[in-house]
Amino acid sequence: MSRTTNRTDQRGTPSRPQQAAPATSSVPVPAVAQAGPVSHAIFRVARLHRMIAGQLLRPLGLHLGQELVMMHLWELGPQRQTDLVRLVDSDAATMTRSIKRLENAGFVRRRPCPDDKRAVIIEPTAASQALRREVERIWAELEGASTGDLTPAQQAETLHALQRLEDNLARTAARSPEDTPEDAPTPAADADTTTG
Repeated sequence: MSRTTNRTDQRGTPSRPQQAAPATSSVPVPAVAQAGPVSHAIFRVARLHRMIAGQLLRPLGLHLGQELVMMHLWELGPQRQTDLVRLVDSDAATMTRSIKRLENAGFVRRRPCPDDKRAVIIEPTAASQALRREVERIWAELEGASTGDLTPAQQAETLHALQRLEDNLARTAARSPEDTPEDAPTPAADADTTTG
């Protein structure tokens, strides 16, 4: 998508439109990444999105990913911790740290599950309701920063393309280990799963 700027000369006569300089990537694309331009773009966009989200959440005392835990609790009510792991696609250790931090901040409380002595129920506190309005505001701000001047139609196209990418990656991730070549790196070995 290119923009043009119209200029006038000294007499006020319009000159030929000039192409505005295209936005440049904040990360140089290594030559080896030329084989995967979409993958490199996903990396760059995800990095910037996480950075901005973290900056917006920090004043609330939230670590990245904790707002997603809270969103599910506000929408669904009390949940077993194991269900929260599944809902936010996390792991048990990361979820335990996140819940501990949210509990220390006064946003959630833990209680034993009456049906399963091994399970813990996590519920949002009344104090978290003020946080909810701030999280909603921050997500609207993050959405605005992400979509910029995209039209509603372009936003819908972007969502559709992202859903297709997610579906493709989910299918790849769901393959059994037998389907993966022995010398291929495993996603878990390269992933940074630390949040909140």
